[in-house]
Parts: sequence; structure tokens; C-alpha cells
Amino acid sequence: MIHSHRLLALFLSVSAVSVAVAKEFQPAIVYDFGGKFDRSFNQSASEGAERFKKETGIAFREFEISNAAQREQAISQLAKRGASIIVAVGFTQASAVERVAKQFPAVKFVIIDGVVDLPNVQSVNFREQESSFLCGMAAAMVSKTGKIGFVGGMDIPLIRKFAVGYVEGAKYVTPTIEVFQNMTGTTPAAWGDPTKGAELAKSQFGRGADVVFHAAGATGLGVMQAAKDAGKLSIGCDSNQNYVHPGSVLTSAVKRVDVAVFRAFADAKAGTWKPGQLVLGLAESGVDYALDEHNRALLTPEMEARLNDAKADIIGGKLKVSEYRAP
Repeated sequence: MIHSHRLLALFLSVSAVSVAVAKEFQPAIVYDFGGKFDRSFNQSASEGAERFKKETGIAFREFEISNAAQREQAISQLAKRGASIIVAVGFTQASAVERVAKQFPAVKFVIIDGVVDLPNVQSVNFREQESSFLCGMAAAMVSKTGKIGFVGGMDIPLIRKFAVGYVEGAKYVTPTIEVFQNMTGTTPAAWGDPTKGAELAKSQFGRGADVVFHAAGATGLGVMQAAKDAGKLSIGCDSNQNYVHPGSVLTSAVKRVDVAVFRAFADAKAGTWKPGQLVLGLAESGVDYALDEHNRALLTPEMEARLNDAKADIIGGKLKVSEYRAP
């Protein structure tokens, strides 16, 4: 068996060839568990990097981790091999970014969904509760049973933020609505277990829910499949997942990780990149709910108008969505 560090070295060696055309500027990205094709968080980040490549002609290095030890290895190796800016996707990479950034003060680093307070690190976070509020409203408006559900991935404050917004939005429409909540697990494996996601969704459908929102990465694909199979509705997360099962995905809580990655690469190339904290919500077009040809028939014009009114009120400060507070 080839050890993971040898695989990493081999990958980065081969990867170096692909960026030879852009030696003067070498962007890089490290995905977390779930991989770049999770149709969710990581894939959104990948789309931002691909957009940068398409618009500039500059290739980027990338690495998908398969175990926790690879986080710091990958980030460190990319820095050693001349990366100009490295985006680390996911809060679990924060400690690795902090350690490596101290060793390479001339390299720019970006942590998505985490905070690292160093002069060469930009921390990008989102007000997920705002888009989740709109999704909760949508769920309550279409629910016929007065019962809806939420399936989270790893039980962490970030995912609780989604749940808080979802419940508040639902109760904003229907104060008496019942919201079932389940988390998939307490380890990173919770992001990649579609079977468990399907089981949790089926349980909530069995208790009367007719709409289930997932914030669970690749695990959420199981939630969405279960909804389709049961003739119920699901709500996607992070990426616009309306296309996954057209007609059974009510909407998606879009989190523009793609925009954050693209801006990071573009700003670094232009010399306008700045370290520090960046928080993106509805007002910054960092989050939203998704409406397209795949779910147009599920949300009436009246529902859309009500959602957009609430969106405007949140942006204008008239409507406040609660932050999650850990007990």
C-alpha cells in the first residue's frame, strides 16, 4: 500500500506541471472531506476556482483530502512549491492553516468557514441563518401537514446556524409548525453518509414531515433521494441543488463559496487581496434561496413575492434573524 504522504507528494509533483504556464501567480485550493464533487460545499468552491481559470487562463493546484493528517501536509507542500494563495475549504482546516501560515508569511491563505487571526490569512464566513430563514418560510408555505424536518451533518455550531434560521423562518409563516431535527453524527464522517441521511429523512417523513431541509454535504444526497422516493419535498444546501431531483427539491439554501474562492484568487492576482475577517450574507449576495426552472412550479408567484419581501426586510435590517448561541 502506498502511504498517503507519498501519494500527496506524487500528486503535487504532477500538479506542478499544470500550473507551469502561470509561474508568476499560482493559486491553490484544498478541499475537505466529501471531495470536490460532493454537489455541495466543496463543489461550490471548485466552481469558483474553475471560473477563475476560465476567465484568466491561469490553472490552479488542488487537493482532495482522504484523511485528517493530509490537511496540513497538503497546505504545507503547496506553500513550499510556490503557491501564491491557498484556499482551505472548511472549518476543520483552520488549525492546519494557522500552523502553516506562520511558517510562510509571504504566502496568502484563505480559510472558509473558520477564523484564523494572522496577517496573511483571510477568514471568510457566511450568515447561513439568513438563507435558511427563507427556506424555512418556503417549507412552511407549502407544507400540508404542518410538520417539516431538518437533517444536519456534523453536529457543530455552524450547522446549528442553519437550523436556527430554518425554524425561525418556518415559524414566521406558521407559528404552530412542528420542526423535527436530527444531526447525522459528531465526526467528519457525518458529511459523507448518504445512507444515514436517507434513514433520518425517512424517519422524519414517517412522523408526518412533508418537507426536509438538509445541511449535510454529501450526506444530504441521501435526504434528497429519500424525499423523491417518498413523493415528498427536500431542500438543498450550499450549492443550488434544485437540479438533483427536479420537481421534488423545493429550493436550495445557496451559499456562495464559489464567489468567495473566485474573489480570493482574483484579488490576490490583482494585488487587492486583504487579510482579516469577511462575513457574507444576503446583503453581500453571499447567501440566498434558489429559484429556477427546476423548482419554478413548486413556488407560486405569491410565495416568491413573500420570500422576496422578507429578503428585502433582512437586508434592510427590519427583520432580524437570530444567531446560534451555544448552550
